[in-house]
Formats: sequence, structure tokens, C-alpha cells
Amino acid sequence: MVQFGLTPRPAVAHHMRLPHGRDPMIITQTPLRISFLGGGTDYPEYFSAHGGAVLGSAVDKSCYFTAAPFQSRMFDYRLRVAYRKVECVAHINEIEHTPFRECLRWTGLTRDAEITLTTELPAMTGLGSSSAFTVGLLNTVYAHQKRPVPPLELANLAIEFERNVLKESVGCQDQVFAAVGGFNLIEFPKRGAFVVHRVAIAPDRLHELESHLICFFTGIRRRAEDLARAQTRRIGLNLSRLAQMRALVDDGYRVLTGSGSLMPFGELLARSWQLKRDLDAGVSNSRIDRWYRDGIDAGAVGGKLLGAGGGGFLMFFAAPETHGFIRASLADLTEVNFSLNAPGSRVIFANTREQPQLPQHAPASQRRGAYAPHSPKKLEVA
Repeated sequence: MVQFGLTPRPAVAHHMRLPHGRDPMIITQTPLRISFLGGGTDYPEYFSAHGGAVLGSAVDKSCYFTAAPFQSRMFDYRLRVAYRKVECVAHINEIEHTPFRECLRWTGLTRDAEITLTTELPAMTGLGSSSAFTVGLLNTVYAHQKRPVPPLELANLAIEFERNVLKESVGCQDQVFAAVGGFNLIEFPKRGAFVVHRVAIAPDRLHELESHLICFFTGIRRRAEDLARAQTRRIGLNLSRLAQMRALVDDGYRVLTGSGSLMPFGELLARSWQLKRDLDAGVSNSRIDRWYRDGIDAGAVGGKLLGAGGGGFLMFFAAPETHGFIRASLADLTEVNFSLNAPGSRVIFANTREQPQLPQHAPASQRRGAYAPHSPKKLEVA
């Protein structure tokens, strides 16, 4: 089992001046993500022995946190958290929402704060919302406490929290996409820190790629952690499939950064989906299989369920002129449009007199992730 416990907690940034000496009111925005290729190879249970990589992008759908101070001595509660329900509690142990409660405990925020979550899309739909929650809440609390952290450290803190505190069998791509944003090939080597390779894609080619994508919400919500736990138990049975899925990442990168047709990218998605379906029986079901066949029959080159599988969003790659036929064949599903290459988690409002610049890099001795200085020409399959 890979342990994530080496990331130093952020130190207090004393240089930030606040009005009246109070903790600031903070609003953050944290993106969801679309994973195109390589999902499943980002679990430490796999990549620590074989190496892994994923190809994907942060998208323009986000979750937002607001943190505001209040004087709890004048109220009958010390903490207020709001999501689908509102909890006003006198002690942190009374918070029912486990990730909320444990994240606040882990960061030492136990009183005099109101934290509110709003989201653009529902959770448990394959867009990395659980890790976006963790990254966004950590970013919000640390900014509220005047302890800003750079994106790579934020990703590592989120991985450490989810795996070591919540004890969840999660992969490591969602936290990175949420924290650093962008369109990336993220490499998970057998030893050492993950590496973020920014995909060097021209704006017009990125727009062309977006015009070929069409996504639908299936209406099926599921806990990704349950699916992930089942899939990690079967890693030993799926080594060949996972190695092939890892190799498709390099193929996809070459298509996207080349100058030829994008149609082979759709074919790679189709191949990846067939491999993913065979990882575990819970990845798909008869309804999903039918929707997928309907999309292909209507003109799609390829597609996949986003995330661990079992429900959520169904994405197709298809020539734009076929999108009308695909919509008609899937009229019972809800279409949602996405834009790629969104920025990572960031403070979008802080009522400080001076807007502090968040550090982009920690000291070299503290880094547990890196941005690649150049995009990879080829990443060998381990």
C-alpha cells in the first residue's frame, strides 16, 4: 500500500494583512474533470508496481466554496456548514457530513466559521466531484486561515486526506486535475512524484476537439469509491488490460498534438471503453450498453462512460454533423456541454486589503509532484 504522509502542512503566511485583523471571507472555484484515457492506471495499487498515466482535462463546470467568519460567542453554535442541508453545530464531532467534518478537523478549523458549498452539476456522476470537493474545501480553509498552498501541494494534500484520513480507495488523477487545472497528461511513475505534462494543443485544434464531443447525463448516480474498491481488488486479474489502457494514453497524446485528423482519437476512446467494461461487471449494465450502441449507430466513432463507470455521464466522439442524429437517438437523456482546459482551484474572492499571490512552487525539498519542463515525445509503458 502506498502511503501519502510526507506532504508538509502549509505554514501560516504572516505577510497577509486583513481588515480589522479578522480571518477573511473567501470564495473559491474548483473545476470538475473529464478523463479521456488511462483511468484505472492512476491507483497506487497499480502504478506503484507498473507505472501509470492518464490523459484528460479540467472542464468549465465547477464547485464553489464560501468561507466566512462569525463570532460564535453570540450564537448557539460554533460551526455552520451548508450543502444539500444546513448543519449548525456546537462541536465539530456533531457534523454529519463525514468529508466536511474530517477536513475541518484535519485543518484545525473548529469554530467561528460558516462554510457553504454550491455545485453546477450533481455529485457521483463520474466527473471527479468527490476530489473536487476535497481540493476546493482544503483550498478554501487554507486561504481563510491565511495559509495559501501552491497547486501541486494542494493535490498531494487532497490525496493524503482521501486515502489516509477518509480511508477511501481512490485514484490520484482527480485531485491533480482539480488542483492544477488544464489539459494534461499526468504520469504516475513507479517511484517518485507524479508529473504533469501540459498537452500542447493549439486553440483552434482544441476547439475542433470540443466540437466533436457530445455528453449526456444518464440519470444514474453511484459512489465511485464502491466501484474503485471492487476494481482495485481485481488489479491482479486485469494487468494486461490496464497495460493496454496505459498505452492508449501515449497514442491519444500523439493524435491530439499532431496535425492529422482527430478521428483516430474517437477510435481510441472506443477501444478504451471496451477494455474498461471488462475490468469489472459493475462498470456497465444493460441500459448503458443500449445507450452506447444507440450513439454508435447514430454516427459516433467512439465513446465512454466518464469516471469509474456504473452511471454518470456518457460521452461520445463524433463528427459535428452527426450530433443531431445522436441527440435524437438519446432523447431521453440530458445533454450537457463542456469546455476543456479550465483553470485549477483558485480563490475568486477574498475581502483582504491586498490580494495575496498564491505561491506556485514549494521549496524543492517539499515537492511531491512536478510540472514537466517539456511535453513528452513518448512515455514508455512500464
